[in-house]
Amino acid sequence: MFLPTTKQEIDSLGWDRPDIVLVTGDSYIDSPFVGISVIGKMLAKAGFRVGVIAQPDIHSPADITRLGEPRLFWGVTGGCIDSMIANYTSLKKKRKSDDYTPGCQNTRRPDRASIVYTNLIRQHFKKTVPIVLGGLEASLRRVAHYDYWDDRVRGSILFDAKADYLLYGMAEKAAVELAVALDRDSDPRRVRGLCYISVEADMPLVRENYLELPPLDVVEKDKTAFTDMFHAFYRNNDPITAKGLYQKHGNRYLVQNPPQPSMTQAELDSVFAVGYERTQHPYYERQGKVKALETIKFSILSHRGCYGECNFCAIAVHEGRTVQWRSEESILAEARELTKYPDFTGYIRDVGGPTANMYGFECDRKLKKGVCVAKRCLFPNVCPTLKPDHSKQIELLKKLRKVPGMKKVFVASGIRYDAVLADNQYGEPYLEEVVRHHVSGQMKVAPEHSEPSVLKTMGKPGTESLLNFKASFDRISKAAGKAQFLTYYLIAAHPGCTAADMGKLQQFTAKNLRISPEQVQIFLPAPSTYSSLMYYTGIDPFIGKSLFVEKVLPKKEFQKRIVTGNTNPRR
Repeated sequence: MFLPTTKQEIDSLGWDRPDIVLVTGDSYIDSPFVGISVIGKMLAKAGFRVGVIAQPDIHSPADITRLGEPRLFWGVTGGCIDSMIANYTSLKKKRKSDDYTPGCQNTRRPDRASIVYTNLIRQHFKKTVPIVLGGLEASLRRVAHYDYWDDRVRGSILFDAKADYLLYGMAEKAAVELAVALDRDSDPRRVRGLCYISVEADMPLVRENYLELPPLDVVEKDKTAFTDMFHAFYRNNDPITAKGLYQKHGNRYLVQNPPQPSMTQAELDSVFAVGYERTQHPYYERQGKVKALETIKFSILSHRGCYGECNFCAIAVHEGRTVQWRSEESILAEARELTKYPDFTGYIRDVGGPTANMYGFECDRKLKKGVCVAKRCLFPNVCPTLKPDHSKQIELLKKLRKVPGMKKVFVASGIRYDAVLADNQYGEPYLEEVVRHHVSGQMKVAPEHSEPSVLKTMGKPGTESLLNFKASFDRISKAAGKAQFLTYYLIAAHPGCTAADMGKLQQFTAKNLRISPEQVQIFLPAPSTYSSLMYYTGIDPFIGKSLFVEKVLPKKEFQKRIVTGNTNPRR
């Protein structure tokens, strides 16, 4: 069942008005891959009346007012992607297409969508109920952060949007707790995973229990203070060890409560058991289809979180550094449900998560005591305490392909080859299983670069593990009689990367991988990542030494063209 998005649907349900209205920068796709749908369904499961307004016209009151004012709160998100990343390339050119907009034309999502939608609500509903920010855009911008498009440090989006609360991370539990608190007319400011604005008079208790970050007016001007702030922010994201944080913004304070505890497997299973239509709401489908459904409609999320912690990636800050996985029974039930859809042709496009092969194992120490501060799970080498074990995923994949009506189950998410090689018992059998039964001609891996100095700034493993993995992949593919190949994702112009480094990468790919790369992206500094910190400061924050950062847009593009083989100047 869809959540209502029109007045007619509200009336047909017999509601006088919704308890909660969720506003999103995406079209309304009812899918477990779409945050607004997940949050909405979990709130509805908890007994709340939830409506959705997708991509409202910001020049008219018609869309934002059509469901009326909610009883408890407005929930606002920029969508599945930060709106600035959705709207602009790494060269700051406007993107023409948008996979989450009807007709795929990038015409419906405003820049800084969370701020714009909050202002739109306040314009048409004076002194309204609380406005709550959520989703990736809010999560990555919840404290002072470097913004690539303004090329400066911006304050918390909570202040810029003039919203009341912000829920960060995967906020299913926090959203329900907030709704319950508001419904009972109690103070929601103790909800974990929530940020709010405080004044001096309310700060004594916060100061006693929370960690202070350097104030906004300091980190705006002092790159060393900004680096110290980011370290403290990043290290306080684990639900077991994190302290609450606060940061002065002018004469007020941002307060960030500690994160929500990781979901139990039963709780995570429940998120996927509420039932999803796995398509666009008909009201929006009439405006045009969305390209995202081609990928997500018949795909299955098996887990969330990532212990890879690549410096350029925001997953660790948003989904967390602890991997949580669904039960085998939950995933198989979803697969059986997918076979009932009239347009299902027997093919699951993907089974995985942020990284495919992080299903079913985690570091026991991390689960009990929290993440390590001084070291990472996979960098510079796979930590022996992690003990990768692919046995559960092997069994899952075998059972999935035996589901009646299933022709093929693909593993299309990227694979961490270093984790496969570190699993001495099940790594090779896992690769055999995937190569023989779950590859659609190509397997995605993301070495990103070849040069040790650049890989170090990225937080990525060296090329030895890549080449060993390639040899195993080629050997197994040949033995299986399959003409399959690896697809390599590479990054140009990352902090620490020079044109000479890209020349060496081109030589490496030609000699060792025997390809002319096509999947090369120019580094884009996402908010609240270590790589964006390096880009802004020009300093390696782990050793305190300066590093080269390419900031001239044509030279960034030139770095990419060195690898793709087109270094001729554009006419």
